[in-house]
Amino acid sequence: MTFSKKILSFFKSLHLHADLPPGVEVLNPFKDKTTFNLCDNFYSKYYNDSNSRYLILGINPGRFGGGITGIPFTDPIRLQTICGIENNFQKKQELSSVFVYEMIHAFGGPEFFYNNFYISSISPLGFTKDNKNLNYYDDRKLENSIKDFVIECLKQQLRFGLKTDIVFCFGEGKNLAYLTRLNNEMKFFDKIVALPHPRFIMQYKLKKKDEYIDQYLRELSVVTSNRL
Repeated sequence: MTFSKKILSFFKSLHLHADLPPGVEVLNPFKDKTTFNLCDNFYSKYYNDSNSRYLILGINPGRFGGGITGIPFTDPIRLQTICGIENNFQKKQELSSVFVYEMIHAFGGPEFFYNNFYISSISPLGFTKDNKNLNYYDDRKLENSIKDFVIECLKQQLRFGLKTDIVFCFGEGKNLAYLTRLNNEMKFFDKIVALPHPRFIMQYKLKKKDEYIDQYLRELSVVTSNRL
């Protein structure tokens, strides 16, 4: 089974059985047929092989990026204009996606990048409350309630053929702290390399965006240079 088929099978199986806090709703883009078909197109284009890759973990999908397209850090605009996958979603940009695809361009383009990396999230499903994005760590009860789900999702994804000597974490604060605690317990990865979260960069450090792209390239190129 190819990497893409494993990913798509994983998406189909995603369902969160947990006692969620009041008012918290699960964002599961893969239930939507249109979204799932776009995921099929994307992953079949970039992951139609059996190559091993390094894992990058974000927080959880948001409503305007992966929560729409099903593809982490990929909004409808970049899905169409950069990845070449047409879609009828409203062409509204998501800040994290803007940064990630500028970085991917600097790295060598989507084909080279996705041949080396697989992007996911601590929670592959997103969360909303009062019609706003909710990060899993913003509610302690939510964070605790999804632990088994997070562990099982990581186990399943590691079976895709992911390398475990290094994992990259988008976020140097709470996301890193959670992943570190989880990894200390489960021993999934030998080393965690943290990078500033794309949203943080675009929202608070925009003037230094190019410097952060350079930082990303330095950190990520360490593993790709070992494969050349």
